Amino acid sequence: MGRKGSSRAGGPLPGSSRHERPNIGILLREPVQEVVRRVTAGLAEAGFDDLRPAHTAVFQHIDADGSRLTDLAERAQITKQSMAYLVDYLEQRGYLERRPDPSDRRAALICLTERGWEQIRAALETIAAVEAEWAERLGAERVEQLRDLLVDLRQLTGRP
Repeated sequence: MGRKGSSRAGGPLPGSSRHERPNIGILLREPVQEVVRRVTAGLAEAGFDDLRPAHTAVFQHIDADGSRLTDLAERAQITKQSMAYLVDYLEQRGYLERRPDPSDRRAALICLTERGWEQIRAALETIAAVEAEWAERLGAERVEQLRDLLVDLRQLTGRP
């Protein structure tokens, strides 16, 4: 006999990925995972086969003119040590370089190299292709509505 208040009726848990009405976290996560999968495959095809999905934590948050390690970690919501590990890997492979921060000589800026910029361009091409495919299948107006709703949700969470 189960614990008091527990349910062992079988079937998918309410709100789970297999439930008839998955929760909103799952509904948001699954399309993101598809974009990440497609970008990873597109980058590998473009010759960037040494990149993994974890590296998006750097590329999604780096400023065009460079960013400090602590800022990257904060934006990505990971530890400074984890971000340093990712940055070191990408620097060793020629995607990033460290430069002195002109506003504080004690600090360094993490900057994209030409290879890093090439990777950004390749990733954006793949993302544009995914968006075009979704617009073709769902309708451009619906995809634009989705984008607008996601911007509104982003603002509700306090993210810029």
